[in-house]
Amino acid sequence: MATPERNPRWDEQLQRRLARGEETALGELYDRLAPMVHGLAGRILADQAAAGQLTREVFAHVWEHPEEFDPSRGTLRSWLGALTHHRAVARLRARRAAERGPDGDGGPAEAEIRAVATAARMRFVADSLPGPLRETIAVTYYDGRTYPETARLLGISEQAAKQRMRLGLELLATELADERARQDDGTGNDPGDGDRDGAGYGRSGET
Repeated sequence: MATPERNPRWDEQLQRRLARGEETALGELYDRLAPMVHGLAGRILADQAAAGQLTREVFAHVWEHPEEFDPSRGTLRSWLGALTHHRAVARLRARRAAERGPDGDGGPAEAEIRAVATAARMRFVADSLPGPLRETIAVTYYDGRTYPETARLLGISEQAAKQRMRLGLELLATELADERARQDDGTGNDPGDGDRDGAGYGRSGET
C-alpha cells in the first residue's frame, strides 16, 4: 500500500489545496515531510539550528509557490528533497567562502562540499528504498556491522543479509545515477547549482 508521501494522487490533491491557500494542506505536508527535509539539511549543514531555519524556509517557499511542483516529474518528497539539497549546498558554499575570506583557495573546501552533498544524496535515496533493503543497508553500511552481525540483529540468515545488501546497493546506484542525470538536466551542473530551486527533481521516494 502506497504511503501518502509516495502516492501521486495525494501529491496532486495536496498541490491543488496549497494552490487554493488551504493552511491545513501545508500543515499536513509539514507533518509528513518536515523530518525528511530537516534530516537532509542537517546532514549537509551539520548544524541543527541552521537546518531548522532552512526547513522553515523550504516550507515557506512551498506555500508561496505550489505551482512549481510538477507531479509528472516526480513526487512531493523528491521535489522537496531537491529543493532542500539545492538550498543547503548553496548555504554551505556561502559559509565556507566566508570562512576562507576573499583570498582563500576554494579547492579543498569545494571538494569537502561535494563529498558532503554526495553523502547526503546517498542517504536520501537510501531512505526511499523498500524497508528490508533500507534496514539492511543502514545496519551493514552505515553502522559498519559485518554480515553475521547484521543477520543476527535482523533475525535473518547471513545469505539473506548479503542478498539484501547486494540488491539494495544495486538499486541505490541506479537511483543515484538517475537522480544525478535528472538534476544535471543536461547542463553539467552539480545538484544545487541550477538556476531554479528544485530544478530537475526526480523520482526518489517512489517504489
